[in-house]
Amino acid sequence: MKKYLFLSTIAQVLTLAITLTLSGQAFAEIYKHVDAEGRVTYSNMKSKGSTRLELDPDANVISNDRARTPSNSTANRRTPTPDGFPRVDKNTQNQRDDKRKEILQSELAAERSALEQAKKAYAEGESNPEVYRTAEGKTFRNVPKFEEKMKNLQADVDNHQKNIQLLQKELDALK
Repeated sequence: MKKYLFLSTIAQVLTLAITLTLSGQAFAEIYKHVDAEGRVTYSNMKSKGSTRLELDPDANVISNDRARTPSNSTANRRTPTPDGFPRVDKNTQNQRDDKRKEILQSELAAERSALEQAKKAYAEGESNPEVYRTAEGKTFRNVPKFEEKMKNLQADVDNHQKNIQLLQKELDALK
């Protein structure tokens, strides 16, 4: 029995040693490819036009260059506009912004009107409880149906209020 326990321990030690030896060699090659439109693709498989990246296999941490650059560095600033990129003059952009503001204001007015309608429907629904009649002609309140109706009416009111808040936020950002 002791002999088998001893052999089992030796097997575990050998397995651990082999695993540690091979884990250091489990480093994959990484290839970088830039296509005609400038899109960058990284892969562990070599493809036509790709270049092999020289990475340090002893490095335990993959660094993120953006995380290391200070917020006021030039790396975080906007990249310059390419020469052939279409440009819009300030007057045209102001006209577009004014048009957008008009559209947002008309949507805001429509949402406010829809909110008022939803509030009226809620008040009307609240004053008209759901009832059902039995075969004998007795009338009872249908509480679950009433609660479901009121829940839907409240959700409608909440949606319109949320839309108004979002539209107002967008309009405030244009100022």
